[in-house]
Amino acid sequence: MNSSTRTKPNIPILYEDNHLLVVDKPAGLLSQADRSNNPDVLKLCKEYIKKEYKKPGNVWLGLVHRLDQPVSGAMVLAKTSKAASRLSEQVRTHSIKKTYWAFVYGMTPAGETLTHFLEKDSKTNTVKAYNSRKGKAKEATLHYNTIKQSKDYSVVEVDLVTGRPHQIRVQLQKIGHPIWGDYKYGEQGSGPGKKLALRSMKLEFRHPTKSEILTFAAKIPHQQPWDNFDY
Repeated sequence: MNSSTRTKPNIPILYEDNHLLVVDKPAGLLSQADRSNNPDVLKLCKEYIKKEYKKPGNVWLGLVHRLDQPVSGAMVLAKTSKAASRLSEQVRTHSIKKTYWAFVYGMTPAGETLTHFLEKDSKTNTVKAYNSRKGKAKEATLHYNTIKQSKDYSVVEVDLVTGRPHQIRVQLQKIGHPIWGDYKYGEQGSGPGKKLALRSMKLEFRHPTKSEILTFAAKIPHQQPWDNFDY
């Protein structure tokens, strides 16, 4: 198996077969193209498949789920329409288990379940969290457990129950523990420069054509702020 797409930027490959391509999305890379014309995972992975397997014409590749542009980590793409359909059904029924790690400010409790109501402002691409139902705000729930902690920082493992835009970032900020490097939701640094410390660490799902459950784990980055702790 190839270890990366060898594109610019380069994308590490965690797993590949005839139906799946599981990658480790770099922070700052779009999942799918937008108006900015910046590089995106879908386009770069299509480039990789076209070149690697010498495919003529356009390459088909299905985007099963997205990660926000500043978020890094494990992400699965479908190489066949059958895989795309079956994986999308797992997403719809919350059968795909997604586990994230976030490096946050402050000392979090050992663990808790958070439920808020989130409302997105499409004009500013920001989300507000409310403690009770309000207008068109949608219910959002996650569970987290604290993995590492000091008097200033915590690393939490987050399991999403719902998948709302910016959900982890907004909910952690709402309880007073903004994510390190999140300038949109709570970072009080002197200016941009820190990468958002939110990472898709593990994906678990059923293979689209086999009965087996697959699990893929991304590595802990050897960089700030993650290296504040030993894991």
